Amino acid sequence: MPADDQVTSLTGVGSSAQSGAVAFATTHWSVVIAAQGRSPAADVALEKLCRTYWWPLYGFVRRNGYKPEEAQDLTQGFFALLLERRDLDAVRREKGRLRSYLLVSLKNFLAKARRRELTTKRGEGRALVPLHQLLERERADLEPADSLTPDRIFERRWALTLLDQVLTRLEREYESAGNSKLFDGLKEFLSDEPGHRSQAEIATELGMTENAVKQAFHRLRQRYRQILHDEIAQTVAVPGDVEDELRHFISVLQG
Repeated sequence: MPADDQVTSLTGVGSSAQSGAVAFATTHWSVVIAAQGRSPAADVALEKLCRTYWWPLYGFVRRNGYKPEEAQDLTQGFFALLLERRDLDAVRREKGRLRSYLLVSLKNFLAKARRRELTTKRGEGRALVPLHQLLERERADLEPADSLTPDRIFERRWALTLLDQVLTRLEREYESAGNSKLFDGLKEFLSDEPGHRSQAEIATELGMTENAVKQAFHRLRQRYRQILHDEIAQTVAVPGDVEDELRHFISVLQG
């Protein structure tokens, strides 16, 4: 289902600001904050950070003219250096948006990087993201890369990765509640794309009334918005940035 349609119909920018502000104290900048120091919690946070930003940053490197193997080396080297130097320890709340911080850091890294040094490091240490996963996603990438700038590719991949995370969280919640079939039926309505089944058809399939399906989808849509808001909140510095980042998220996918 088209990501653009999902965001357009479900984001509800501005509608979740009040509830989001209440929860923000426990979510803001959480990935970066948790990544500081050496602990199991930090390892989990770092893995999430790397998985979230590897594909967007790798896409930026590729669009700058590097071949796949070179881009893999450079992206791996960037994250390795970032973690080795504990550059994240220097991040403070005034840094703003995590995506912007990482992109600027990568640009500086590429400007100073020397291929010989990076190549010798390839394969050393723990792989932050299995390369086979990266390459599978690269092969499935249908973006019109020739028409996109490196910055644009980075931002679009960032938005699509974020959207994937939101949908995955939502699906897992429904699975945990034993409502996998309900989610599979309702997720069709997350897109405004024509051609999906009607709510009446879904109701018949699930043995529900059409009104019950309508109410169930309303709850799913509300939860979708909450999760999206939460994911955005984890990557910005202050509560006031969440709504701006949501608007930017929408503009990236609609652009």
